[in-house]
Amino acid sequence: TLARLEAYGDLLLRWSRAINLVSRARLPDLWRRHMFDSAQLLPLMPPPPPDRSRIVVDLGSGAGFPGLVLAILGAGEVHLVEADAKKAAFLREAARITGTEVALHMTRIEHLTPFPADVVTARALAPLPRLIGYAAPFLRPDGSASGIASGAVSGAGDPVALFPKGRDVERELTDSHEMWKISVDVLPSRSDPEGRIVRLRLVA
Repeated sequence: TLARLEAYGDLLLRWSRAINLVSRARLPDLWRRHMFDSAQLLPLMPPPPPDRSRIVVDLGSGAGFPGLVLAILGAGEVHLVEADAKKAAFLREAARITGTEVALHMTRIEHLTPFPADVVTARALAPLPRLIGYAAPFLRPDGSASGIASGAVSGAGDPVALFPKGRDVERELTDSHEMWKISVDVLPSRSDPEGRIVRLRLVA
């Protein structure tokens, strides 16, 4: 697994000379700010269902953080959603050289037909209220954009969203609670002292 992550990192550094995949200022700290920052989401996921692989949807995958890292670590059936053609080409090549099976959707999030997922992730994509709007159709039991089925109760086995956030997380949570009925845990980031990880479920 480490060799696969190293191959991924080497490819990222090479491609970053030609296209803007991640902040150049953070490239020297690639393993902490990107690899470990992504990998720490894995133990926060619900366990895989007993009869199938866990389905993970990574929105706005960019250079593959966190989605491709989680796929390399064996998170389950990982779907990468990325509209930018150059970044999608990078993701395709990174998956190839690391021998990682992923489903790559080269489209805008709004244009992707939603389907039920166990986990939705997104990193450095949008403010939290908008992220929840993007994730909500994938967190519904039937993959619909409408409300959760009548009588559904939030619980440990429900789909979750995992969103790494920064110091403004409390303000974003306040705005989110005005728009969405959500159950939220705010967890410390293990890669950034100022970072937080928002783990949430839709409750209505």
